[in-house]
Amino acid sequence: MADLPIALDRAKKTPLAAQIYGAIRDAIETGRFAAGARLPSWRDLAVQLGVSRGTVRVAYERLIDEQFAIGLGAAGTRVAERPPTSSKPDRSPDASPLPGLFHDFGTAPLAFQMGVPSQDAFPFKLWSRVLTSEARRAAAAPVSYPDPRGDPGLRKEVAAYLGLARGIRCTPAQVLVTAGFAGALGLAIRGLQLEGKTAWMEDPGFPLTRTALGLAGMKVAPVPVDAEGLDVATGIRGAAGAALAVVTPGQQAPLGMTMSLQRRLALLAWAQATGAWIIEDDYLSELQLKGRATPALASLDHGGRLLHIGSFSKTISPALRLGFLVVPPDLARRFGELAACLAPAPAAAMQRAVAEFLREGHYLRHLRHMKRLYAAQREMLLRCLAAVSSDVIKVEATAGLGVVTLLPESMSDVDIALRALPFGMAPVPLSPWYMQPSAPQGLLLGVTNLNERRLLADCRRLVELVR
Repeated sequence: MADLPIALDRAKKTPLAAQIYGAIRDAIETGRFAAGARLPSWRDLAVQLGVSRGTVRVAYERLIDEQFAIGLGAAGTRVAERPPTSSKPDRSPDASPLPGLFHDFGTAPLAFQMGVPSQDAFPFKLWSRVLTSEARRAAAAPVSYPDPRGDPGLRKEVAAYLGLARGIRCTPAQVLVTAGFAGALGLAIRGLQLEGKTAWMEDPGFPLTRTALGLAGMKVAPVPVDAEGLDVATGIRGAAGAALAVVTPGQQAPLGMTMSLQRRLALLAWAQATGAWIIEDDYLSELQLKGRATPALASLDHGGRLLHIGSFSKTISPALRLGFLVVPPDLARRFGELAACLAPAPAAAMQRAVAEFLREGHYLRHLRHMKRLYAAQREMLLRCLAAVSSDVIKVEATAGLGVVTLLPESMSDVDIALRALPFGMAPVPLSPWYMQPSAPQGLLLGVTNLNERRLLADCRRLVELVR
């Protein structure tokens, strides 16, 4: 190897030896210098670059120390064997995770976006006062490790709220505070030792849950839903030996039906008979826009086979990253130890602020206000869709905090959702929620962040994009 293509910049503050080292290391890592290739001697490279031999020696010694080169004495210095460079990834390492599910993070919600509560109707002044007070109190508290299961005050308030609003009889010892729904799901899978086993999942169902189960090494068995919710009989015929069922019985995500009592009892009986577990994703809690919310499935579990997950993402803010997991009494100690070792609860000050929000009745008042607001905004969206109605967008159902629409089979809901983003709209494509190959094409339209003055124009624009 006669010459090395090294350009030194003597105006830089970086030492010349470091520049030589960096250039040679880059050439080795990119494969321009093959393993076993001989590097020039200290003297030859020093003459080539116009530097002292000592400068080259420092660069070579660093390459040898970091195993990029091998010093062979009189035989010279050669490039060391290196593992093959990996192929270029499909996406940049800096790219956001799950781009098909979250179009962006940390930005203001767009029209029709799902999963984000109203930004305008949140009681910011009240919440700021509570948060500031609790932050000040936390700063003055003794410096020690907080309870990894969660702040005792918040766990007490969550247990009381669940008993009042969701019909669940539990003690604070059964409640663990988690980093949102995802944190609770990961804790449940690890605590029940379900890795490598089969799980029932509603079809359609939340894509994040399906991805999480797969990342945990679980095989996902899709089970269809109908007007009564999860079809338990079909699940038993297709995968009777499953170790887990993940369900959204209160308001099925994304279609919105409530699981019937008959199906609830059948699901609990299957779990009891087979030793399987049930995870109840109560993602909207009591936030039912029409009528009264049905009690949680956990209220019927007398055999200790169900774990209940809730969060404050849809009711307060997803920025809190706060959820909770309710486990059967027999599992409370094991899950407490698991939380202490692998998944301790998030920042204590935020937990205490939420506890105060619940304790003073602000939370229930806020939910009542949100129910009225979201119901009115849903009716407004339905009126606007009817005003621009055409044969390309069909309202299928009102579900949770959104409206389910269907598109002609020839359309691509994923493509339409992507093309809507530059216009300030973020409808969610329906087809990725299905596991069946012939998934219907449709859009989920959130009602929580609609601009009344722009809504009719947004609906018209959406119809134009579909056409």
